[in-house]
Order: sequence, then structure tokens, then C-alpha cells
Amino acid sequence: MDRKVILVCLIALLLSSCKKEEIKLPPNIVLIMADDLGYGDLSCYGNKDIQTPNIDFLASEGIRFTDFHSNGSVCSPTRAALMTGKYQQRTGVSGVITAKSHREVGMSVDEITLADELKKHGYKTGMFGKWHLGYATEFNPIHQGFDEFTGFVSGNVDFQAHIDQEGYLDWWQGDSIANEKGYTTDLITAYGADFIRRHTPQKSGTPFFLYLPHEAPHYPYQNRESPSLRTVGNAGSLPVDKDSIPGLYKEMLEILDEGIGEIIQSLKETGQYENTLIVFCSDNGANRNGSNGSLRGFKAGAYEGGSRVPAIISYPGIIHKGRISHAPVLSMDFLPTFLDFIGKEPTGKKIDGISLKEHLIHQEDIGERDLFFAFKDRSFVRSGNYKLIRFLKEGAERFELYDLAEDLGEEKNLASEQPDFVKTLKAKLMAWEKEVNQGVESVSQ
Repeated sequence: MDRKVILVCLIALLLSSCKKEEIKLPPNIVLIMADDLGYGDLSCYGNKDIQTPNIDFLASEGIRFTDFHSNGSVCSPTRAALMTGKYQQRTGVSGVITAKSHREVGMSVDEITLADELKKHGYKTGMFGKWHLGYATEFNPIHQGFDEFTGFVSGNVDFQAHIDQEGYLDWWQGDSIANEKGYTTDLITAYGADFIRRHTPQKSGTPFFLYLPHEAPHYPYQNRESPSLRTVGNAGSLPVDKDSIPGLYKEMLEILDEGIGEIIQSLKETGQYENTLIVFCSDNGANRNGSNGSLRGFKAGAYEGGSRVPAIISYPGIIHKGRISHAPVLSMDFLPTFLDFIGKEPTGKKIDGISLKEHLIHQEDIGERDLFFAFKDRSFVRSGNYKLIRFLKEGAERFELYDLAEDLGEEKNLASEQPDFVKTLKAKLMAWEKEVNQGVESVSQ
């Protein structure tokens, strides 16, 4: 009898163990994106004045990228590429969806977004922060794969009053305007931490995708104590003393970092940190108020300072700690990467991004591929370490060629020394521009 009891207990334990293994959830995914954060703005990227210990912690826990590029050098294009896994030109969002001229257009709801993809596979999806892919309610995030959305849909809002640059109140709960008090960065953090606490495996039984696109350190430059700079019905902002901007910029970034620390702590307190893939990046390079380190150029430009930005990926126990990756990657690579981590393939058409999973886990080479960029009258192709920039002004072309392995600051133009190579890269660039724009109607500036 005793033997039978022992045998039954062992079988029960075995079945219980199998059952637990069967219900183990895929990883949660937390994607945090700063706005106009430059390559040299973080302490883990060499900044001596701004302290970002929580972002530095993520870098020490995972991989810090040295050759990561936002798909665009301005806001909307990068966000379109990130959401769809393809070059933004394919979505019609090749430029900025402006508050002044584009209030009735946006990224098509027919696009299959990252949130759509993960939702299909059982993920709860939440977004808190900046959308910038359409002002009209039909383009709202809750109609593009997100179960929950609180935040703003314009390029930037007053950090206190949540009014956009054209004087419209721009703080939403779902697809309805519902303003509330609070400093924008703190509100985004609070909503993110609350989402984490409400979606623990014990409560929801499902993994989650949390997207936190912050406003900081984009203008208007305001800290927690700053007064409102905008009023409803009036376009523009009250001026900020230029001498105060460096201090405000530093404080805005350190508040952002503080909030990221709260997100990490929420994951740890709810027992989810070990099963969460965390990504931090920027949507484009810094303007002249920030730092792009030793890189040439700024936001909106075709030089490295416009699109080479900080990026960090952490996944405790899966991605080895403290690594540095020099692989050239883009924002559009996140969608196929996240899906690969849960064993799925993208269902959208013409996906341009690639999965980084094996590179992240096993340090495998991501392979050769040409990378492309286009915004207004400037474009470039990156082939290996070489970068050809094409400037177009009044129908006249001008080319600059750089070897980024030897000249990251883009100081020595090699175009006149290698005319045949320029022709080869130009042909690639022109073929790409024709292909990604074919049959697409632009909805941006």
C-alpha cells in the first residue's frame, strides 16, 4: 500500500511538473523609445554630464549597439517602420505627419503592426506615450493593434498642459480626448508600471507587449517645475531662455532614466523581469541642443548624427550580459525579431527587417545586406562600411562617399576618388527608391 501511495505521488508530481512546463509563457516585451535622443546623450555612450544609471544598467544586463540606426532621421518615418517591419516608404509615411497640415491622414489601418502581430499570438498590448502616425481617431493606436492607449498623437505636446504645437489639446484615453494633470514623462511611466502590475501571469495568464514611446528629450524644454508654455487655440509656444536649455535637457533625460528604473523595478516586483525582453532606443538623432558624440550632423540630416542612435536590448538569462554589438541594424528589425523569439513569422507583406534573435543569443553574424535611407532631398545607401549620400537640389545631384570604418565622422569625401563605385552604389539607391515607392501615396511631408 505504501509503495502504491508513493508511486501515485511521484506520478502526480511528474504530471504537475509537465503541466507547469506547458503553461510557461513566452517572454513579455517592453519597448521603450526616447524622442530626439542623440548617440552621445547617455552616460553608457560616453556622456560625462548626463547621468543615466538605469539605462546603463540595461546595457550592463544585455547588449549595447554601436551601429544601430533609426529608420528615419525624424519622428513619423521611424515609427512607421518600427510598427510594420518594413521601410517606411512602403507605408506612405516617408516624412513627418505634421500637426498643421496632416490632421486628416495617417498610416493606413490596413498595415499589420507589431501590436497586431503579437495580439494574434495571445499578447496583451498596451501603448502609453507618443503615436505620431495619425491625428484622426480612425488612425488611433487602439485601431492598430493596441488593447490600451493613453498618450498623445502629435509630434510633441506641452509637458504640463498636453497641448500640441498648433494649440490643440492632445491627451487621449483610447480614441477619446481625456486630459489629466501630470508631467508627460511621469504619466507615461506611471501608466507603464500600472500595465505591468495588472498583467502579471498570475492575473492574466498571458504575456504582454508594452510600448512606451516617450516625449523626452524633445522640445518644448520643460522640467517638472516648469510652467505651461502653450494654451488651447494658440499655435506655438512661449519662448524658453536659451541659457536654461542645457540644464533642462539634462534634467529631462535624467527624469526619463528615473522612469525606466521604475519600469525595471515593476518587472522585478511582479516576478517578471527574468522573462521580459527589454528594448531601449531613440527615434532619431539629437538636434543641436543634444549630443551626437563624434558623429557629424543632426536630426533630419543624412549624416550619421541624424540616424545612428543609442540602442540596448536586455533579456536576463537569454542574452549574455555586458556585450557590445557592432552589427548594423535598423528599427524595422524589431518586428521580425520579436516574432522569432516566440517562434512565429511576420504575416505582413514585403517585410524588410530581419530577425536579430540568433545574433542576440548566439552572437551569429547577421549577414550582408545593403541599408537605405531617404528623407526629402537627401538619401543614402550603406553597403558594408561604405556610405553613399545623394543630395538633390533643384534637379542637380551631388554625391558624398565615406568609409565609415575609417572615417565615422564623415570628414573625407571619397566620391571623386572612386567614381565607378559611386555609380554602382547610385544604381542600388535609385533601384531601391523606385521599388519602395511604387504604387504608394505619401501621407506625410
